[in-house]
Parts: sequence; structure tokens; C-alpha cells
Amino acid sequence: MLGTFPKFPRLFLVLAAIPVSLLLAQCGRDEPEPVDAEPVVVDPAPPPSITAPTALTRAGLLAAMSRAASTYAAGERSEGSDPLVGRSFALRVPFGCNGPQPTGAEAAGDGLARWSWGPESRTIQLSLTPGDWLNTALISGAANGSDWEAVEGFWIPRPWLAAGDCSTIRADPLQSGDGAPSPQTVGLAAVFKSDDSRVGRRNGQAYGFTIRPTGDTPLVAPVGGYRVILEGRLTGFPDGQAIRCRASSPDQRPVCIAAIRLDRVAFTTADSSVLLSEWRPG
Repeated sequence: MLGTFPKFPRLFLVLAAIPVSLLLAQCGRDEPEPVDAEPVVVDPAPPPSITAPTALTRAGLLAAMSRAASTYAAGERSEGSDPLVGRSFALRVPFGCNGPQPTGAEAAGDGLARWSWGPESRTIQLSLTPGDWLNTALISGAANGSDWEAVEGFWIPRPWLAAGDCSTIRADPLQSGDGAPSPQTVGLAAVFKSDDSRVGRRNGQAYGFTIRPTGDTPLVAPVGGYRVILEGRLTGFPDGQAIRCRASSPDQRPVCIAAIRLDRVAFTTADSSVLLSEWRPG
């Protein structure tokens, strides 16, 4: 029994050496090379979507005119920048819906398009003479402080029609009134500054076009008249507003005029499928 005691220290030394040998073995191993992490690709945020305002149609412009008339009649005043300034527009204005109209001196310069028969009804004459509105009450008062040198006006007849088509209403032969047309209340004023090019000014000259027959086939009166296309951009009066209104009585619909830069005038057939003639004043 006593001879076995010397073996315990030896066993203890052996057991104590095991962790040391394991540690040394671990230290002898090569450290693993670090692995580069895969880069995280972040998709860039899409640019903000900016939708350019579309061109004002006849319905859109007439709606703006109605709002301006209501604001004026209520005695309110529009403040700040007008979002309409700079907006483009494209209008279809019907004319000659009920047949030919005179184009003589009495109709010249009234800002309304019309058609009439030529000599011996062999041709059809289309005509639109802008009005000289520079010294009218509405324009002259609103243009104070501006450098406008000329203002040429165009009326938009029958502003109660949102679409650029003729009315389907026919005159009632039993009506008691005279059926006279309503006064014009909605118009466009093409403004020209003193330093603008004079090429685009009409100076009392009409936009005119003559329709001639093809071969020996005589011309016939058009069904639904014709259309005049007016395109351009709204600009501001000196107060920064695109539309000005005026009325001489609270019982009258205000006359509202939009200041514009005119870019295109064109005559087309009733359905606008055939371009008859065009001008680009700008």
C-alpha cells in the first residue's frame, strides 16, 4: 500500500500538463484570414416625380374666368403669386355655326372670327381681326405702370359652352324676345411690350384665309362652321394676376380678360381634322 503513494504526484503532473499542451497546440495554429463582408448595395432613391402642368383647355380656362368673375363680384382681392401665370393654353373656338356673317368695316376689329361667301359664292372667306384694346377701360386701368405698347384682343363667344363645339339649340320662332346675342364677357388680350418684336402684331390686319373649290365642284356651306385655334401662355397684369374683371352694374356678368402671349393662330374644319391655315406670331 505504501509503495503506491509516489505515483500520485506523477499522475497530477500529467493531468496538469494536458491543458498546457492543448493551449500550446491552439497557439500553434494559423489564425484564419478575415473574410471581407459583401458590400451592401443600396438602390438610390428615385428622383421626385415632377409632372409639368398640362395646357389649359377651353373648359379649364373658362373655369378660371368664372372663379375670377366670382371673386371680383364678391369684392374680394386675390393676393400673392397667381399660379395661372406662365400656364400654356390651347383653345378651340367655334365660329360660323349658324351660317355666314358680314365681314365688312362694321365687323372689322371686333375680335370675333367669322366666315362669309366670296364673289358669286365661289369662295369662302375666313376672317379674324383682333380688337385694339390698349385704351379700353379695363385694359388701360389695369396696365398702369406697365410697358405695354399694344394690346390685341380676342373674344371667346358663348362661354357657357365648355366644349369647343357649336350649340345645338335652335332659335324658337315663337319666342317673345328679339333673341339678340349676349354681350361678350370672356376674352384674351395679347400684350406686346415696347421692346418686343413687332413681327407678331396685326395692327388692325385680319388673320384671313380663302377656301377655293376643288375642280368644278362648287363649295357648299359648312355644317358646324369652322374652328379657330388659339394657343399661347398666360402672362400677368402689373398686379401679378393673370385675369382682370370689370362690371358697370352688380346685375351684369363681369367682363373678364386674361393677359396672354400668343404663340399660334389657326383655322381648321369643324372637327379640327383639317388644318386650313396657321400663323405663329411669336
